Amino acid sequence: MSPALVQASTQRVAALCDLAAQRAARDQGVPLDVLRTITRTETGRGGNQGLQPWPWTVNMEGAGKWFQTEDEARAYVFSHFKRGARSFDVGCFQINFKWHGAAFDSIDQMFDPVANAQYAAKFLKKLHAEMGDWSKAAGAYHSRTPTYANRYTARFDRIRADLSPSTVVAALPGRERRQRTSTGPLPLASLHAPAPLIAQGSVSMGSLVPMAGSVASARALIMFE
Repeated sequence: MSPALVQASTQRVAALCDLAAQRAARDQGVPLDVLRTITRTETGRGGNQGLQPWPWTVNMEGAGKWFQTEDEARAYVFSHFKRGARSFDVGCFQINFKWHGAAFDSIDQMFDPVANAQYAAKFLKKLHAEMGDWSKAAGAYHSRTPTYANRYTARFDRIRADLSPSTVVAALPGRERRQRTSTGPLPLASLHAPAPLIAQGSVSMGSLVPMAGSVASARALIMFE
């Protein structure tokens, strides 16, 4: 695959997070730039287009990895789930299974960019109602411990200040642009691109803090054949 095709493929996969953010912003009343900044703070990696999000990101018990495909990311989570792991973050907005998995039908659904973004937006909206400030809400999204929250807020503010206007719709082919403007569910399957030539890597990412009374079920939620 030529470098140009690799770049185009990577942009298409990264666009899944921004498309999901656009829908969640509209549905939940959260500023789009806040959601676009959160997904980059959580999963972003640098490239020719600047810091871009990545939907197939997993933070397993503190160790972050990017995967080329959704299947690879799910297989990685499944292997660790079988050995008893429950504290892991997945997807565009790094939703934590231990504390928030019960809000989803399965871990497969947690990986869905739209479902992931909708949950993150709802949670951020609650935090904003509590704190009255989106930067403070972002810090609490990561941690209720002031030291960690303040560090995260500082990074969030830097990324937000440097965020360029959303160009994700313009970057997609015509058919997908038309689908983006529809009122129905986003056709995520049509946007899944061939695997980009990006290796797994370690990254330090944040994750949602526990909500009171929210504990994921101990039953296996990944749906594998």
